[in-house]
Amino acid sequence: MTGTTGSNGNGTGDTEALREEIRRTRVELGETMELLASKADVKARLKDSAEQAKERVREQAALTVARVRGQAAQSVDHARAQAYDTSVAVRRDPVPWATIAAGAVAAVVVLLIVRGRRR
Repeated sequence: MTGTTGSNGNGTGDTEALREEIRRTRVELGETMELLASKADVKARLKDSAEQAKERVREQAALTVARVRGQAAQSVDHARAQAYDTSVAVRRDPVPWATIAAGAVAAVVVLLIVRGRRR
């Protein structure tokens, strides 16, 4: 019998090896059980999934806000440039703008006169 109780000391080595194997098996079994338990916990999985979805929505919202702000800044710059160009044109040639303003005033006066006659 060369099993666990030999007189030459082989039994102690075999016993220790078996104990180590049992310990490793228990650790592996514990890890496997934890994985299975986490997969079986539907409520926690749904909660994690919802948190991930919220985070994705927040990221998309931040990107959208940044893009809209950039477009708004470009629009403001474009409007300023157009306003500047218009003001330069008015300074160069104020007569057409004065004519347009006078025409608008005349149109308002005519409308008021026509309206007054109908009453």
